[in-house]
Amino acid sequence: MYLEMVLAREDHAKEVQLFQLGPELLRRYREIFKLLFDEERDLTIRRDAWGLGLGLLTNLAFYGAYAWIAVATIQGAITLGQMTMYLLVFKQGQSSVSSMLSGIGGMYEDNLYLSNLYDYLEQPTPVRDGAALTGPDDRAGLVFEGVSFSYPGASHPAVRDISLEIRPGQSVGIVGRNGSGKTTLIKLLAGLYELDHGRISYQGLDLTQWDVEALRGSIGVIFQDFTRYQLQVGENIGVGDATNLWSEQRWAEAADMGQAAEFIERLPQRYNTQLGRWFHSGQELSVGQWQRIALARAFMRSAANILILDEPTASMDSETEAEIFEHFRSLTEDKIAILISHRFSTVRRADLIVVMDRGEIVERGSHDELLALQGRYAKLFELQASGYR
Repeated sequence: MYLEMVLAREDHAKEVQLFQLGPELLRRYREIFKLLFDEERDLTIRRDAWGLGLGLLTNLAFYGAYAWIAVATIQGAITLGQMTMYLLVFKQGQSSVSSMLSGIGGMYEDNLYLSNLYDYLEQPTPVRDGAALTGPDDRAGLVFEGVSFSYPGASHPAVRDISLEIRPGQSVGIVGRNGSGKTTLIKLLAGLYELDHGRISYQGLDLTQWDVEALRGSIGVIFQDFTRYQLQVGENIGVGDATNLWSEQRWAEAADMGQAAEFIERLPQRYNTQLGRWFHSGQELSVGQWQRIALARAFMRSAANILILDEPTASMDSETEAEIFEHFRSLTEDKIAILISHRFSTVRRADLIVVMDRGEIVERGSHDELLALQGRYAKLFELQASGYR
């Protein structure tokens, strides 16, 4: 199914054509199709062979019984009335046995599907009984204390013994190579995963004591792999805040803050323009324009006190990204702002820079402090800066 989707869907077409992947993907598709077809054919042959054998046995028994009844009647062993009764009883019995065997076969087949459902339903569900809508100290900010987390089945923790404090009005840049735990840390903050060890508190209250909806409502986050909804422009922005999904005024305000308003005004039907190619008259946007839509989506949550950008501008040029982050900082002066980016020209503007590696914080400080430290950050910064000299 996946290979079929890659071969057929429009969002994969350009790479399939440019990289000439069609023949290779078709070859794999045919191999898998043949494998599945051969297995299904073998199952069908075995099933039909058993069905033929049992059917022959059934027919032999059926017609043998009829022959016995006929012979017994001719010989006078049973009367015509008894013969009629035996025929009716035998026919009813045959129908009952056939229905019973069909029911058993159906139960076995249904059980193959239901077993997956039961396995899923038996998975433990974390109980969230927090009810707090606000914390006791709105100036306390975010506090990570010895936070550790491992994905199920992983041999190493995704984050390990993280301790960090972020105050309202403070901007924090998080840098590190791919797989260093940056995004996992954000997902732990949003309550998407349960901590293995440690504690995270917001406004002086442990996250487990917060009402989940209230906690997530106070966080505006855009991940690098944000969703490109096949909806109208306004709805694409409005999904950032379900309570104001249809508010055209909030769409416009969020688009302005996300610097998307300019190109939206040039679209055929502005905020009512259908995006994507799945539906009639849909407009496809450039990667940079999609990213501005995603940024506007984050600003839909006007009540959010924590705003997080997880590399949503990775496909933009450095100048545009710098402008957006500078604009982002000006709009979050009294909020907690967390920026994750591989571009040090942008991250250097943050009040605090945290360097992560293999799930741990290895360095922290301002841009100047980290350069003076001559550690990992300074090395990476020099490597990146050398490319512009």
